[in-house]
Amino acid sequence: MQRLEHLEHLDKHLVDELAQVARETVRDELREQARGQRRKAALYAASGAAALYAGAAVALAVGLALALVLPDWAAALITAVILGALAHALRGAARPTAARPYPGRSTAPAGRPADVPPVPSAPPTVGAVPPRPESSGPEAPHRRT
Repeated sequence: MQRLEHLEHLDKHLVDELAQVARETVRDELREQARGQRRKAALYAASGAAALYAGAAVALAVGLALALVLPDWAAALITAVILGALAHALRGAARPTAARPYPGRSTAPAGRPADVPPVPSAPPTVGAVPPRPESSGPEAPHRRT
């Protein structure tokens, strides 16, 4: 009986040791991956800063070119409007399409953003089966029968 208790202690010790080795291995792997990600993030940040300065130089060149034929204030105003329009277009390109209508509806309910699902008019009842959608097109949900 004492011999079995001694073996149980060895098994527990072995399991604890294996868990510790696994934790250290995972921790080392995560450190190595994080190091690579930090380097990549620093390179992206440097690239963004260089692009910012390049954009500023282009804006200055546009302003100076316009200043040759227009008063300085008009050249600066036109350059600002061009940069504002560019910023607005880039923001619109970065946003997900928010004007997507709900399936089966042409627009979202009044007073609600288009990306919020509709709220049912009555609470669900226990045992009730929801009606099946009539359409079977590519946008209809796939159900197993």
